Amino acid sequence: MHGSATSSVSLPIVDHPTAAKPFVTNDQRSHWHDQALWFVRSKRDKQASAVPEWEYLRELASAIKTHTIANLDRYLEDFERNARALGATVHWAADADEHNAIVLGILRDHQKSRIVKSKSMLTEECGLNHFLEENGVEVVDTDLGERIVQLRKETPSHIVLPAIHIKKEEVGETFHRHLGTDAGASDPKYLTEAARQHLRSKFLDGEIGITGVNFAIAETGGLVVCTNEGNADLGVSLPRVHIACMGIEKLLPRFQDLAVFTRLLARSATGQPITSYTSHFHGPRDPDSELHIVLVDNGRTRLRQSDEFREALHCIRCGACMNTCPVYRRSGGHSYRATVPGPIGSVLSPTREPDRYKSLPYACSLCGSCTDVCPVKIPLHHQLLAWRKELVGQNLLPLGKRWSMRMASWLFRHPWMFSSAGYLGRISLRWLPHSLTHCRLNKWALSRELPKPPPESFRHWYRKHR
Repeated sequence: MHGSATSSVSLPIVDHPTAAKPFVTNDQRSHWHDQALWFVRSKRDKQASAVPEWEYLRELASAIKTHTIANLDRYLEDFERNARALGATVHWAADADEHNAIVLGILRDHQKSRIVKSKSMLTEECGLNHFLEENGVEVVDTDLGERIVQLRKETPSHIVLPAIHIKKEEVGETFHRHLGTDAGASDPKYLTEAARQHLRSKFLDGEIGITGVNFAIAETGGLVVCTNEGNADLGVSLPRVHIACMGIEKLLPRFQDLAVFTRLLARSATGQPITSYTSHFHGPRDPDSELHIVLVDNGRTRLRQSDEFREALHCIRCGACMNTCPVYRRSGGHSYRATVPGPIGSVLSPTREPDRYKSLPYACSLCGSCTDVCPVKIPLHHQLLAWRKELVGQNLLPLGKRWSMRMASWLFRHPWMFSSAGYLGRISLRWLPHSLTHCRLNKWALSRELPKPPPESFRHWYRKHR
């Protein structure tokens, strides 16, 4: 479901362990990143425990999404009809290329070249910023975190907290270089005020506003955008043209269904009862304005056909699975080399390019914490395990792993050999020097200490004590 807007470009295969190494080996940053995200996860737990019907809401949200995806064709038609009745123009895009071409076509029709954009993971998925800039369009991300990574020419490392990997001192350096703030300044209040003043002028100069969409309501034809900074509202309040880009899975059938998801979204994402701004758009704001809604497939229909992975379309992009994932928290979002990192990204990315993202389902301890916190009950760790089976079936597992698994299978099927191997392993760990047991051939032990071997096997202990 993810990838560049130009499908003909061959991108390098992602090897998560290699990509994660710089972050993991930076001990201070890795621990700081881990603690920052666990703080958000802890806030989520407090909010969830304060809602007695929390588990009922999760069940209900999952059921609504299951129903919607099963009837997606009908609800998309309802949404298009009702949105058009409100005065909106609805466009359909089969993939990222079509989405980007539609947006550029709207800009050229209006002879505009300055965009103010609020956060949108769909436009990240489609590579819209890069595409527009190549065509002479100025694109300004107005979410503070997004603006920070844009100035640094980086991609977001988290879908809700895009600059979570950057320390305040590094933000100060970036703002000093691009916004002219005082050298060495790192006070968050000072830096936020500098960003506010910088973005204010961009809002005033913006000619067209682009937003993502958190939820779209088939019954009304309306859109809902959730932010904490109000930048989406400000970005579309001055320009006469608002372009809303949404994946087709963002639909909800009825307006009353929205209440279930707004109660779940912010609590799961940032540990708030609700986002500061939950903005509703029902057609253009006045007769002189335009609202263009771009409905994007980009692999979602294909994912809908999969019995194993269809539930991944339930995702409401809260980021809770990332905040709790022990692998993501310690390896950082950029190690996934995907628009959506973490557990949900490790399910979605191989759906589009299994060969490129084949290492991501293995960037998981299968602890199940992601499934436990998902507000729409996506069985993420089960899907990651299923992907491993799928990758083996597609012959995409590296040769070394395939042979080692075959050897392990043979060993487990021969009890005498298994017992002998265990005995030799215990003797070796007890007597061999540390430099041999922790050499380059044993990659697992490079950053770990092997456990002290027991004096006897469980089988031997059981025979003595049963």
